[in-house]
Amino acid sequence: MIDNPTMRLQMINVQEFARRLSTLGADAFTSDDVVDLATAADVRISADVEIDATLAQRLLDQVSPTLPVTGAQIAASQWPPPKSSRPAAPSVSFSSPGAVDGPADQPTRRRSSGSAGSGRRPGSRRTGR
Repeated sequence: MIDNPTMRLQMINVQEFARRLSTLGADAFTSDDVVDLATAADVRISADVEIDATLAQRLLDQVSPTLPVTGAQIAASQWPPPKSSRPAAPSVSFSSPGAVDGPADQPTRRRSSGSAGSGRRPGSRRTGR
């Protein structure tokens, strides 16, 4: 197992969780806001409760719009989390409900008819005797 010191998990208190949330978005979060998130997640917390990665994720799941961190990142010993060196995914535009416009040069795949996807060879049926 690789020890990644930037992602060591710890427990943070409600005030620190609120402070970290505030650094991620336009809204300033208070301890009361964190308690409200916990109530929405059906979790009972108070100002002196320590928040671990699992609880942090449950609370983050209640924040709308979603934030670009995980519960493990927000509860990690290093804050803010390090920037990823991986490039961002290409953008996708939606032209109508359910349709995705992607790169035009992608070939379309044709589905073959027959039982190729069934996982059985023809003639390998059981007789049921």
